[in-house]
Amino acid sequence: MCAAEVNLPDAGRLRVLIVEDDPVQAEAAAAEVKSLGHRPLPPAGTCKEAAHLCRVFQPDLILLDIKLPDGDGLEAAPLLLEQSPSPVVVVTGYISDELVDKAAQAGVMAYLMKPLDARELKAAIGLAKRRFEEFRSLRQEIKNLEEALEARKLVERAKGILMKRLQLSEEEAYLKLQKRARDSNRKLAEVARSVIEASGLM
Repeated sequence: MCAAEVNLPDAGRLRVLIVEDDPVQAEAAAAEVKSLGHRPLPPAGTCKEAAHLCRVFQPDLILLDIKLPDGDGLEAAPLLLEQSPSPVVVVTGYISDELVDKAAQAGVMAYLMKPLDARELKAAIGLAKRRFEEFRSLRQEIKNLEEALEARKLVERAKGILMKRLQLSEEEAYLKLQKRARDSNRKLAEVARSVIEASGLM
């Protein structure tokens, strides 16, 4: 199976990476995934294999065991998310408050007890997808706010430079920046940055 094939899922059909070192449990999990109409990818038995497969296949969802031969699945979760941003559902044989806290800190969106049950798996996948979309939306909002704040800082600095050098009022300096942005078809922040760079302050 090549990566190009895997990257063409049917509408609504998720490509699921199962990270499980026990071949019997991995096969059982794959069967449950198929029963829900999704597509299991080649399974990973170690954290290293999981990172590699995330990089190659870019799964839509990860079912992650905790105890793996080369490490803790929860500790590997951030690396897997870095390789392929996708919802992670932890599958474990035991549960505790400490585990739940650790899973949340690792970016896990839901968790299930072994053995997997199709109904519980379906609910967990739905929950994980919703939480992941909410998290991604929130991160984008934060990014937009940070970019807006940085742009405002650049504009304020550029206005100050123009006011001092050209003896302009604050409004005149701002209008001048706006005109440059409009004439050059660039964002106001880009023009402001060029003014600051030209002044040698960056």
